[in-house]
Amino acid sequence: MANHKATKKDVRQSEKRRERNRYYGKTTRNAIRTLLATTNKSEAQASLSKVISMIDKLAKRNIIHKNKAGNVKSGIVKRVNALA
Repeated sequence: MANHKATKKDVRQSEKRRERNRYYGKTTRNAIRTLLATTNKSEAQASLSKVISMIDKLAKRNIIHKNKAGNVKSGIVKRVNALA
């Protein structure tokens, strides 16, 4: 365990960041899941921009890699465009 005051503070800060990152990641995954479960194309188009924005924010904050963000966005756009 940490002994210095600054190290203890860093442990507290990193734990807060970890929890926040887990929250944002899980929220985004749930949004993607609901978007892909949608069968109505107009509803999917409406929520697509919100989900893409969430993915971009994850990549900007280095929660996920930028290439993974691109791959995920590409996949969901293909699925939404394939809806009838």
